[in-house]
Amino acid sequence: MTILPTTSGPGLVPDRVELLQRLIRFDTTNPPGNEGDCLRYIHDLLVGSGLPAQMLGRTADRPNLVVRLEGRGDALPLLMYGHVDVVTTEDQKWMHPPFDGKLADGCVWGRGALDMKGGIVMMLWALLRAMSEGEKLPGDVVLALVSDEEAGGKHGAKFLVDNHADLFEGVRNAIGEFGGFSFDIGRRRFYAIMAAEKQACWLRLRVRGNSGHGSLTSEVGAMARLSRVLERLEKRRPPVHVTRVARRMAETIAMNMPLPASLVFRLMYRRALTGTVLKLMGERGSTFAPLFRNTVTPTMVRGGRQINVTPGEIVLDVDGRALPGYGPDDLVSEVRDALGPSLAEGVGIEVVRWEPGPSEADLAYFPVLERVIRKMDPEGIPVPIVLPGATDARHFARLGIQTYGFLPMKLPRGLNFSGLVHGPDERIPVETLHFGAEAIYRLIQGGQ
Repeated sequence: MTILPTTSGPGLVPDRVELLQRLIRFDTTNPPGNEGDCLRYIHDLLVGSGLPAQMLGRTADRPNLVVRLEGRGDALPLLMYGHVDVVTTEDQKWMHPPFDGKLADGCVWGRGALDMKGGIVMMLWALLRAMSEGEKLPGDVVLALVSDEEAGGKHGAKFLVDNHADLFEGVRNAIGEFGGFSFDIGRRRFYAIMAAEKQACWLRLRVRGNSGHGSLTSEVGAMARLSRVLERLEKRRPPVHVTRVARRMAETIAMNMPLPASLVFRLMYRRALTGTVLKLMGERGSTFAPLFRNTVTPTMVRGGRQINVTPGEIVLDVDGRALPGYGPDDLVSEVRDALGPSLAEGVGIEVVRWEPGPSEADLAYFPVLERVIRKMDPEGIPVPIVLPGATDARHFARLGIQTYGFLPMKLPRGLNFSGLVHGPDERIPVETLHFGAEAIYRLIQGGQ
């Protein structure tokens, strides 16, 4: 297998851009995943540098890679983890082929450049550089590269936690996706560090009504009721919940903004005013809104077998996301409140998937990450965030490990980060890739 050229200096330290290009060229679209070749390539790179990497998995074509670099014991072990599988590019129009890893306009283009092969390159480069320098790090560093994150982690993080928990002995803190990226408000540059994430709570609503001949209309038919259910879920927002992390985020932004913007963010965490403030903020408010509410988003509808027969039941699947500290009972109750007593009477609600995470974030390691960002970018202001989605953090949380989304990315103004993740023309600026790799290297050196 071809090994990438190295940068100057002793040992095997690959060029960051070329390594990312190489990883993107492995098509690891999930499903089916086929992460094996990509992870075996990384395995050979690590073993070639003297690191005893292990390959573990349910099947040979969907393995996981774990390696532990021993430190001096002056600090607790740190876990760095990421996934090599990516989402589909089907029905998307790209400027450059999504699996070519093309270098153009100062960016590396391709599926996974941001989510999250770019982050994996940052971790690999930092670890290999530390290895090449020969001096032991303050604490052990465990690197886990996994399969299957985009489809729930059955073959990846969940498999490792269920079957190989001993590999993470002593670990209390981890970095992974998704956070560390910069965003601008006015003239200030903030870095969002994920300290908590919402929990998947998928619901199935069974909307019942009278069945009969398709030539007849009925206001108590399932289809008519479905239209009212969708309207209520759209217009009647769930109640506001201000979690510890969301409050600290808003407080930090407020402290670093001039008036009147600082006042806006102070009012954001006043529960009675949160909804109004978010609405007045327009598009910016829609970004923050999921951090203050449990959310329910209708995604799939099934019902009816014949065009001339009115169905007696319509099934509506809803992607529910619960804030830390909340669970299925809370979401079901909030959906029923949104529907109202009369409409809810004809709707059955069941929980079809519930993946709990920690009820409260542990922010004890946050100051270390904050220090790294400020060293790398003196004008940068780190803030903790709640991630609206879910990552492999929920699996590692079962081992008592607190994950921080920390893939440091100093992004140019105007780059639509959220639009590129899972979207067409996903890319990462070369300078951003270098920034993140240097930041993670500084972190494993103790954050100095």
